Amino acid sequence: MSKQTIEFAGEAVGALMPDNGQLRFVAVKYSVWPLDGRVFETPEDARRAVAMLQALRQPAVRRDPRAGATSFAGRSEARNSSVVSSS
Repeated sequence: MSKQTIEFAGEAVGALMPDNGQLRFVAVKYSVWPLDGRVFETPEDARRAVAMLQALRQPAVRRDPRAGATSFAGRSEARNSSVVSSS
């Protein structure tokens, strides 16, 4: 086993270092800091853990069934606003 770089979205986020027949994750970006020191069986296990962690950090974007609104983590924002003037 040799050390390996772990990338996410084209950016190096950590390295795997051999440790007693397993692979120890060394974080090089704050976004994956919770995985620092964790031991994995395979590089794919580490990549999967990084992907899951990154998915948890992304804000949820959902389409609101109401006309033109998009919901960002519980907040609604109208995509097309119209100005109504009173006369």
